[in-house]
Amino acid sequence: MVCRISSWITGSRFVCLPFSDHCDPLVSNPGELEALLNWLRAECDRLNSGYLEIRPLLAATSSDAGLRPSCSYCFHELDLTPSLDELFCQLHGNSFRRKIERAERECLSYEVSTSSRVLEEFYRLVLVTRKRHELLPQPRAWFRNLLYCMGDKLQIRIARKRNVPIAAILSLRHRSSVVYKYGCSDERFHNLGGMPFLFWKLVEESKTGGTQRIDFGRTDLNNEGLITFKNRLGAIRKPLTYYRYARVPRRMAAFNHSRAVRQFLSILPNVVSSTAGRVLYRHMG
Repeated sequence: MVCRISSWITGSRFVCLPFSDHCDPLVSNPGELEALLNWLRAECDRLNSGYLEIRPLLAATSSDAGLRPSCSYCFHELDLTPSLDELFCQLHGNSFRRKIERAERECLSYEVSTSSRVLEEFYRLVLVTRKRHELLPQPRAWFRNLLYCMGDKLQIRIARKRNVPIAAILSLRHRSSVVYKYGCSDERFHNLGGMPFLFWKLVEESKTGGTQRIDFGRTDLNNEGLITFKNRLGAIRKPLTYYRYARVPRRMAAFNHSRAVRQFLSILPNVVSSTAGRVLYRHMG
């Protein structure tokens, strides 16, 4: 699926698929892929769009269609075919196994739900996490729409200490895969092991539910901390490259990466950053 985005901030463009880490073209052979890309490139020219970007994980992309590598990431996927004992042993001792044991000693409570209460608790953790990372938060409506569209294929897992939410993750299920999409936490309670505890619950329940793999998504190549974290889950790392047919230069790079902008975002009150996210998020992706 390819979407056309029209924005007065980021310009007009075709993206396959906005806000997705990867999306392979629905084609049966290289000939169909080349025909599809040629048609999309022609549409990009006809509609005077800035660029066409595809984000394939599996499909090979022919340079004959005019697309060139645009940016690269790490992609992590966890194979769930081993036994639960083997999966637990794959976890890094200090980063995961000991922290999971700490969370159990702390008697963290655990819930899987998509209730309005849990969604609101999750979003409050999103706000503090995005501020900590100096990023705009996604709009609250984004998560409500995800829940509306995905239904029971979406799950929110949340850990609490004495009824205080300390960590949460949101996952999506599609056929034999589970996609870990969002994680958030209150750093005041990081020593309790809430996030490793939730990741293990995700692995455990996905395995017992018949899922074959967990997609842990993309990671920027310069984010060594997150790459190491996913490696320590036992996930397999592989390259993920986006391809682009560009008619004009990218317009949002300065906004996304300016250190001054990121520092400014980190000091905004939650209500202001939430409003800014609601206004600007539709221009991204």
